[in-house]
Amino acid sequence: MKETHNHAQVGYAMIMVAGSLAAIGLIALFIGGDGLYADNIQRDNTAHFNECKNNDFKTEGCEKYHSRINSEISRIYIDLDE
Repeated sequence: MKETHNHAQVGYAMIMVAGSLAAIGLIALFIGGDGLYADNIQRDNTAHFNECKNNDFKTEGCEKYHSRINSEISRIYIDLDE
């Protein structure tokens, strides 16, 4: 005879699936009509980085890139006056 305990596990799994689908639905409502939300954020960040690069990372707000430049990986070498 099968154990009834397995039915409880299936029920908990179904509750978890329903909760995750509800969370996805709430996120979709939050984003709304802006389906390219993440893409717009990435484009804004790329534009900010390119603006900082054109100004040799010396303008205000470009300090967050100082730890990533002047390395072999980035191949961006700037003389930082810190």
